[in-house]
Amino acid sequence: MVEPGFQVALVSGAAAGLSVDVALFPLDTVKTRLQSAQGFWKAGGFRGIYSGLSSAAIGSAPNAAAFFCTYETVKKLLGHRLPGHLDPVCHMTGATCGEVVACVIRVPTEVIKQRAQAAPHDKTLQIFRRTLRHEGFFGLYRGYFSTVIREVPFSFVQFPLWELLKKTWSRRQGFQVDPWQSSICGAVAGGFSAVVTTPLDVAKTRIMLAEANSSLAKGNIAHALNMVYMEKGIRGLFAGVVPRSLLIAMGGAIFLGVYDKAKDTLTKWTITEHS
Repeated sequence: MVEPGFQVALVSGAAAGLSVDVALFPLDTVKTRLQSAQGFWKAGGFRGIYSGLSSAAIGSAPNAAAFFCTYETVKKLLGHRLPGHLDPVCHMTGATCGEVVACVIRVPTEVIKQRAQAAPHDKTLQIFRRTLRHEGFFGLYRGYFSTVIREVPFSFVQFPLWELLKKTWSRRQGFQVDPWQSSICGAVAGGFSAVVTTPLDVAKTRIMLAEANSSLAKGNIAHALNMVYMEKGIRGLFAGVVPRSLLIAMGGAIFLGVYDKAKDTLTKWTITEHS
């Protein structure tokens, strides 16, 4: 397969991010409210299921574009320097670097989005202004490190597994997988990764929704995990695991399927334009 250029990765990533975030937003809202300290029904239940959508939509395209530009660049750089049997190392490193960069865009939109999901009667702009007024600019980056700590292990598992499944399927059928097959590989990789990283997601949600100046608001993920465990035990650490794994399995199918489809289409178009 031809490696995508920077512009192709940029546009394909943006298309994939916007598609998945808009399509699966209601499930994400349910997951956030299940993980909220006030409980699902007090956080809004099924009311205002699209609260915070504007924040997610604004941030999704640049966030995914930043991730895939970084991922493809690092993968390409390392791929030329490492032997083939070390491909998983390229994928893990690329995914890790991609998440660190993407979280610079993702975290502010995630903070506003999750607060809107947990308080459906408030407008997104109101929440944004209130956050700046009470917590300043760095309030938008509440939970940055806990988000990175959650996302890096997730991508560390998801992307090498996705690439391995695609490679195995391609080898068995004798030709490169189609985007719909890549989509299925993405669903399997995403669902598995979601289950094993759910405790980190619960901790991240608690930190982002915590009252300003509280012990949780300091962003200590070990403290957040311990607090959840003391309150609700193992079950609390896996709160929302079903909607989360369902959400991310479907998200992996849409996100990675759309990415590969857009990437293939744009790469073919670029080759045709320059031939």
